[in-house]
Amino acid sequence: MPGWALDPGTRPMADPPDQTGKLDPHYPKVCGHRGNVLDVKWNPFNDFEIASCSEDATIKIWDIPKQLLTKNLTAFRKELVGHARKVGLVEWHPTAANILFSSGYDYKVMVWNLDSKESVIMSPVKTINCHQDVILSMSFNTNGSLLATACKDRKIRVLDPRAGTVLQEATYKGHRANKVLFLGNLKKLLSTGTSRWNNRQMALWDQDDLSVPVTEVDLDGSSGVLFPFYDADTNMLYVVGKGDRNIHYYEISANKPHLNYLTEYHSYNPQKGIGVMPKRGLDVSSCEIFRFYKLITTKSLIEPVSMIVPRRSESYQEDIYPPTASAQPSLTAQEWLSGMNKEPVLMSLRPGAEPLSPQPLPSERTLSVPTAPTSPHLFNQTERLVAEDGRRPLSLLEEKSPRWAAEYRQEEKKTWLSDGFDIFECPPPKTENELLQMFYRQQDEIRRLRELVTQREVQAKQLELEIRNLRMSSPRL
Repeated sequence: MPGWALDPGTRPMADPPDQTGKLDPHYPKVCGHRGNVLDVKWNPFNDFEIASCSEDATIKIWDIPKQLLTKNLTAFRKELVGHARKVGLVEWHPTAANILFSSGYDYKVMVWNLDSKESVIMSPVKTINCHQDVILSMSFNTNGSLLATACKDRKIRVLDPRAGTVLQEATYKGHRANKVLFLGNLKKLLSTGTSRWNNRQMALWDQDDLSVPVTEVDLDGSSGVLFPFYDADTNMLYVVGKGDRNIHYYEISANKPHLNYLTEYHSYNPQKGIGVMPKRGLDVSSCEIFRFYKLITTKSLIEPVSMIVPRRSESYQEDIYPPTASAQPSLTAQEWLSGMNKEPVLMSLRPGAEPLSPQPLPSERTLSVPTAPTSPHLFNQTERLVAEDGRRPLSLLEEKSPRWAAEYRQEEKKTWLSDGFDIFECPPPKTENELLQMFYRQQDEIRRLRELVTQREVQAKQLELEIRNLRMSSPRL
């Protein structure tokens, strides 16, 4: 993110977000496990569903009421029973609906299909038995075709999550990994852990060759576990240490040195734990690109920390908000289990925008069709359109192009106007004052055209992504 400066701002915690203050000590809770809860994950495709795992060796699926909790929630929707010992991690599949992964202290990773009608599922669809110790971390690549794990046996593994086979295994002794993370589509892995001298360390790996890390970065001699968070939309890596008072952030690039340190956010209070807001929940009007929720146990507080790109303009900033993963799955559970892979369905963060889901889009052949009917067949189709809905007939291009394309054409018609003034029909200036006014208008027009060029480039990328989504969903294309 060259040239970006991040302004980490803090705001009081609220639930709902527009309310702040101290919660009632008797505020309702989700409490149905018989042991300590070790991990909780929200369903990426359902904002009112969570998965939790516990020391009682079970995983439970909970439906959160849309009006939030008014009393303790003890009735789970599903219970998954299969691990012989306590369950430490759960992870939702990033593109397939109702596929959940879990790992336990029995050294097993289990794959669960939640499409089952049974409220208690006794057996997973797949059990992966390749680990020799407790699994400390799990991470999927973008389309969920690969699963990376960090294990207490000091090995990083890249697995085929359907077959359960190990595709790559790191046996490098100079780095003991605690957490592992896929870095978007860069075909890289990032792990955090300790060096052989017990310094906290990050290591970058080629996902196709885990023999040695691409690069290693030592941070400090503290003992808190490092939690990495990667934003594939901005290529930003955030590293948070348990018990630390700061958050380091880096820019990730495909070229050396790969990890470019930017700066860090400082706080007076150490964080005991941390969570993040999905990109769909960010405040784009303030140019917020990432939001953390810090757990500060010393003050019984959850504190949001926002990463903001300072911009003077209040308009939507296309360059810092590329299309991102939406809340719509691209596969059903059965499709993924049968071997299909698809990239996430993308959406724009522009307020009011719809997900870039596989909708009927104009193909390259359609885009070349003239907008006016040139044959009797097309002319008859146009007449039928007028007769059926009584509106002005739309050309094939207008009918099938996305909504923003119409806005784009309207904006194109306005490009010759600057503050309602046609720059090609104006008379030549006769006085110095008129000359200055013309100069300022031309400067405004230049700025307007530059912004328009940037918007068109982003819109072209959005169209390419829509076409890609369509082709993945329709093999005939």
